[in-house]
Amino acid sequence: MLIGIPREIKAGENRVSVTPAGVAEYARHGHQVLVEKSAGSGSSISDEAYIQAGARVVETARDVWSQAEMIIKVKEPIDPEFSLMREGQIIFTFLHLAADYELTRSMIGKKVIGVAYETVQLADGSLPILKPMSEIAGKLSVQFGAQALEAIHGGRGVLIGGAAGVAPARVVILGGGTAGLSACSVALGMGAEVSLLDINSAVLDRAQQAFRERFTAMLSEREAMRQLAAGADLVIGTVLIPGARAPRLVTRDMIKKMKKGSAIVDVSIDQGGCIETSRPTTHSAPFYIDDGVVHCCITNLPGTVPLTSTYALSAASLPFGLELADKGISKAAAENPALTKGVNLFRGIVTCRQVGEAFGLPCEPL
Repeated sequence: MLIGIPREIKAGENRVSVTPAGVAEYARHGHQVLVEKSAGSGSSISDEAYIQAGARVVETARDVWSQAEMIIKVKEPIDPEFSLMREGQIIFTFLHLAADYELTRSMIGKKVIGVAYETVQLADGSLPILKPMSEIAGKLSVQFGAQALEAIHGGRGVLIGGAAGVAPARVVILGGGTAGLSACSVALGMGAEVSLLDINSAVLDRAQQAFRERFTAMLSEREAMRQLAAGADLVIGTVLIPGARAPRLVTRDMIKKMKKGSAIVDVSIDQGGCIETSRPTTHSAPFYIDDGVVHCCITNLPGTVPLTSTYALSAASLPFGLELADKGISKAAAENPALTKGVNLFRGIVTCRQVGEAFGLPCEPL
């Protein structure tokens, strides 16, 4: 198969989808790889490293898109890339379609095959490609939350870990998945008082046993959420329903009752956000204030640390990419149920139920 790796063009996105080691593995399986010039520069990977691994470096994105049978990206295609998509082309990347009607409409119109990293799901319910990015995003959410609390950004001027004679910050984390638990670990490590809310009591039990001190695990009920948000210095939203738009758990009314200068980091923003006042932000302008609360809603949060994120993402996606390349989409999806769940669009047809429900579109099983 001819595989294309374009340079990412989303604002602040310095990751690249495949490392030279990944290219070498595709080449070892008999595939050809095209890499757009400077695609890896943001992750400190040179064109020469790709060439030595067996790739052919080409000048433009059009050179990649016009030739490749499978495009492997990091983030969803954006407007300048819509016209480059070709019928029958496999696009293997984070798609987050349920939060983006224009992207969904464009990919349906182009009759491409959209395989979403975030819905590739193993039999135990785990999300193997999303997991390392969720871990990184969860850790970063506390770092950005700490910045949002600084007075220079409009925050209350609260230090996460407090100081001698001064209480630490109160941090409320919504969702006990990989991102939420990673956020808990970092927040506790910085000295915060942490409350975790989740709908799964087994998740809460495991978290309570793991973290213990300065930590409370509670079932996610609206009244508990309202009370905790009102007393919080920082709220971090990490709620995820694979393939679906994130549920809006924190309402504007709850935001209005939060302390002025408190902060919110919505890690769920890629899937539309779990907080009513959330709207996408960028690395260059990460914060805004709404109802007196500082918000941070960067849609590609792991792009903050592209070198770490690139190597983690490439390693996680490579086995599935190789399977798609070795077998083709039909055989790979037929033989691997995890990849079946990853296919969101197939030649103009929505095959992911959650995407169809998000926009009222007809959906057919793959």
